[in-house]
Amino acid sequence: MNYDFANSADVQAIESEMPIGDRWAAKTVFQQLSHTRDAHGARPAVSFQLKSGPKDKNITLSYNDLTDRVAQAANLFRSLGVGPDDVVAYLLPTSHETLITMLGGMTAGIVAPINPTLSPEHISALLKEVNAKVLVTMKPFPKTDVAQLAHAAAAEAECVQTIVEVDLLPHLSPPLSWIVPLIRPKVEVNHSADVIEFNSALAGQSTTLDFAERDDDPICAYFHTGGTTGMPKVSQHRHSGALYNGWLGANLLMDEKDIVICPMPLFHVFAAYPAWLVIMTAGAHMVMPTPAGYRGDGVFDNFWKLVERYKGTFIITVPTAAAALMQRPVDADISSLKNAFCGSAPLPVELFNKFQETTGVSILEGYGMTEATCLVSCNPPDGERKIGSVGLPLPYTDVRILHMDAKGKVTKECKTGETGEVCISNPGVVVGATYTDPAKNKMLYADKKYMRSGDLGYLDGDGYLWLTGRSKDVIMRGGHNIDPAIIEEALAGHPAVAFAGAIGQPDSYAGELPCAYVELIAGSEVTVDELIAHAREHVSDPAACPKYIEVLDALPKTAVGKVFKPDLRRSAITRVYDAALENAGVSARVISVDEDKKLGLVAKISNPDGNVSDKDIQAILGKFTRPWAWAE
Repeated sequence: MNYDFANSADVQAIESEMPIGDRWAAKTVFQQLSHTRDAHGARPAVSFQLKSGPKDKNITLSYNDLTDRVAQAANLFRSLGVGPDDVVAYLLPTSHETLITMLGGMTAGIVAPINPTLSPEHISALLKEVNAKVLVTMKPFPKTDVAQLAHAAAAEAECVQTIVEVDLLPHLSPPLSWIVPLIRPKVEVNHSADVIEFNSALAGQSTTLDFAERDDDPICAYFHTGGTTGMPKVSQHRHSGALYNGWLGANLLMDEKDIVICPMPLFHVFAAYPAWLVIMTAGAHMVMPTPAGYRGDGVFDNFWKLVERYKGTFIITVPTAAAALMQRPVDADISSLKNAFCGSAPLPVELFNKFQETTGVSILEGYGMTEATCLVSCNPPDGERKIGSVGLPLPYTDVRILHMDAKGKVTKECKTGETGEVCISNPGVVVGATYTDPAKNKMLYADKKYMRSGDLGYLDGDGYLWLTGRSKDVIMRGGHNIDPAIIEEALAGHPAVAFAGAIGQPDSYAGELPCAYVELIAGSEVTVDELIAHAREHVSDPAACPKYIEVLDALPKTAVGKVFKPDLRRSAITRVYDAALENAGVSARVISVDEDKKLGLVAKISNPDGNVSDKDIQAILGKFTRPWAWAE
């Protein structure tokens, strides 16, 4: 870290030194990788192990190795007809090859990561939306259907001309490496795309670029947001936005001596930018355990041993993963740890306290958006860490809290402590072209400069940003954004359902879980179990399948007949909080859920017996992100 980052004055001092455009010399991500290679070539860049054990086989690539492989990948993609404006999509779990594909795709043209847990229909819609010419995916492998999904999606997306298959076999040790070829599953191919193998195709390519990169800051990546169906929402990222993330972290958070344990998926911006681009710019070392990251077999059970194995200094996490880690004993020497960075969803206060007490390490909570090429704010490592806030807006990021009318015109800039919509201007915001679909960019900007986040929040007197809710109707499950429309559309397709309203109900582990309320057609009958089975069959994103469905006589509606979701949220908060209080054996209950201008929805708690303390309630409800207060 080259700069002090403790308060707003430090941020202003950094900004006053020079314009953001003078902060780094690289014009592209590959140029930055090459600069890091020149400075730290023999140092480890990335380690990957297919299995989670602290003694399982791993493979480490140095910055020399990685840069060579990325150049080969970029040359391969160009040889397959990918030009500067063409798209290389990838549908892959985490591995060295995934990182190489991401960087090589950015270098040859535009890279488009796709979540491999989506349905074939969802994947094909994304491939068509970005007009992908090349799709990189897995070669068929036991215990995963990624290859099958890719080929099925390619059959619907005729734009895909070549499928490049990554074989994970080199990451296995005997006897598994002998067995897998014998039990490798077959894949039905119903498309006309050519199919080639990744590593053998790379081997024939030069380790220096065969072409000159554009240096006019072109689009380098398309990242899709969660919760899309037939009309995906795809964000565009320029090289400058990626480089901005790298510069921030390398100068404020870490240096070349850091070893970062990152079990996050590389189809998500959190792993791509605040994790990898920061690590790459700093010359640090990233460790990726298992193809499924935190979801991999044994990762949580072995996590602290992996920290000890690699002498990790920094971990990348999200609230759901941090909560799961707190359910395991710290059974290893983790004295090397200095920091944990948490993003993607709000962090409950009790989880923060327990994590710090258990590990001796504080969590740096941050805020980012796919639409802003990620980083927006972070609790300062050298200053006060305000639990529950998402920290200070980062250098060269301007955050305004605004009120706007129905036409998107700014009607008011909020005062300190006053809640409004969080609007962002920084090098990661592609003004006027945030999304690939121009129609989705309409009314997205305030004063033609500030991107409207859809999040509600306020800035306090010290300049810290606090999020209080969302004006956009999205469910955030452990950092996975879910569009409630896909749940509502699926349930509305049931012959007994007249109306459906989907929201996120509080969850102590995931932050929110999707739940739904339905109103039936007069005279119809259906059970909750039947509705859940229907949702499982028809909701395209498995993470969006509702965990709770309730049938109401009538859904609350606005004067124009729209489902009034604040009442549904109040009902869900009451139900979940009362259940938590009852399970803990305390007599307190929620008597109302009131809207607070600063905090959003607040559960008001009664204490009829007078024998329940603040500490008792906080120990139970502090595990959730929505606040509580005593009823007057």
